[in-house]
Amino acid sequence: MARVQPSTLPYPLKLRELNKMPKILLVEDEEIIIELLQRKLNQEGYEVLVARSGEEGLKLMKENWPNLVLLDIILPKMSGLDVLEEINKNLSLKRIPVIIISNSGQPIELNKALKLGVKDWLIKTELEPEVLLEKIIKQVGR
Repeated sequence: MARVQPSTLPYPLKLRELNKMPKILLVEDEEIIIELLQRKLNQEGYEVLVARSGEEGLKLMKENWPNLVLLDIILPKMSGLDVLEEINKNLSLKRIPVIIISNSGQPIELNKALKLGVKDWLIKTELEPEVLLEKIIKQVGR
């Protein structure tokens, strides 16, 4: 089967039609969060790619075209907000939904993220995997 270019697909993708497992890129540097979310999302039928820095996350986005990005704000090498700014410079990447998962709930960061196209926001200390799953399903389905 020929690889479909992401820029030709509407988001959210009709993943069942493509007969593929939804791919989620988790850009996070806290191992406990990575392990928790990776396990939960794999159990729910999602393929999970992990980047531990903003720079690595941007690179993996361009190489793998995930269906959704879960993005922390405070990251090594490049912040989540910097990643969002780079995403917005690329029309194809800009189509990928982004959900912020961060310990920071500062209004200034939230407003900037929303202006940069973030679809949703969760605070890590209040993170419930089931709530996150609902938000993911809302963006990309199962």
